[in-house]
Amino acid sequence: MASEQLMAGAGQIGEHAEGMPQLDFANYPNQWFWLVVTLLVLYVVISRIALPRIASVLAERQGAIARDIEQAETLKRQAVEAEEAYKKALADARAEAGRIVAEAKADIQKELDIATEAAEAEIAAKSNESELRIAEIRKGALDSIEAVARDTAGEIVKAIMPVAADQKAIDAAVTAKLKG
Repeated sequence: MASEQLMAGAGQIGEHAEGMPQLDFANYPNQWFWLVVTLLVLYVVISRIALPRIASVLAERQGAIARDIEQAETLKRQAVEAEEAYKKALADARAEAGRIVAEAKADIQKELDIATEAAEAEIAAKSNESELRIAEIRKGALDSIEAVARDTAGEIVKAIMPVAADQKAIDAAVTAKLKG
């Protein structure tokens, strides 16, 4: 029974189906009408609603891009000015540092010259003092040598001669020998 109904239903479909309705020339004027109406509605919607919105978005974007470019150029100018100011400040700082170093070197050289002069004066004074001490020591040593030589000569003469030697003769002989 189900197959009979299926067959009956297939027969009904076959009676009404004559082909594709789009290709039926009897329906063409109706299809052309709705095509034109649809295209006109789309044209109105696109031209009145969508295109103005798209144009405003594009204008806003163009304005934002122009503002961004202008701001970037301003920032670039400011960066260039800042770089120039930095370079000038750096050059000024280097010049100032060079001046400070030169002043410090001059001050140190002055202090070094003063210290050198003071040290040379002190060395000269100590050298003179040392020379005086050496002269005193030398004189004292010569006096001591002379005294030792007289005493030694007197003792030698006593040891060699049983007779007492004349002290004046011994002193004269030692003095003559020391003088050269």
